[in-house]
Amino acid sequence: MKKLYLIGMGPGLPEFLTVQAIEALKRIDVFFMLEKDGRGKEELLQMRQDILHHYIGESGYRVVVANSPTRRMASGDYKEDVKVWHEEKHALFQRLIDEELEDGQNGALLLWGDPAIYDQTVSLVSDLVARSEGQLDFEIIPGITSVQMLAAQHKIPLNRIGESITITTGRHAETCDPSEIDNAVVMLDYNASFQRFRNQNMDVYWAGYLGCPDEILFSGPVDEVTDDLLRLKAETREKKGWLMDIYLLRRRRNEA
Repeated sequence: MKKLYLIGMGPGLPEFLTVQAIEALKRIDVFFMLEKDGRGKEELLQMRQDILHHYIGESGYRVVVANSPTRRMASGDYKEDVKVWHEEKHALFQRLIDEELEDGQNGALLLWGDPAIYDQTVSLVSDLVARSEGQLDFEIIPGITSVQMLAAQHKIPLNRIGESITITTGRHAETCDPSEIDNAVVMLDYNASFQRFRNQNMDVYWAGYLGCPDEILFSGPVDEVTDDLLRLKAETREKKGWLMDIYLLRRRRNEA
């Protein structure tokens, strides 16, 4: 039987790995690393390799690098485009497991943050296991999430007393009724949807490259800082060629 580990690597630096993740690294024969297209994306690959070198050296395992399928919004149907993208990744994972992992070996994917939060890899691998007729198993190693890091770096609690916390996507924030949001972490926001929340008595707590050496923190009332934050996002993306960011939107309480 082959086994695949989905290892949450946290924000990216070696010190954010859990002890469980470090121990799992020592059991891996083949690390699969998916490389994305675009300027500066080689930095994401290097961060994974730095983790391996830091904890298990440079020998005793193989690294297989493959090009990650690009999500193409071609049909105009969001769900259909995502379905096609997932099918391409599914086929890639199957090929890598068939061709690069021998029976009895352990393979691994190092995944940003925690594998269970807004990452389709768990679902894709679960389906591969279900179709493997007992020839493939997998294990999930949880990681520190960007949600946790966002609160820690801004030195705020995620939720206030008696209030819930919502974790959602930029796509939802872009289309929902702004009055529905009181306390929400927004991930995967490519269109700066926070700007829709002007005149909502809200604060934004934003972070780019969270937990990395070039981490950027920014916060303030949405009504006052939106233009500055839009400019900051554009400048940082232009400088590095890519941007991973996350933010919390929080409605201010009306104190009596």
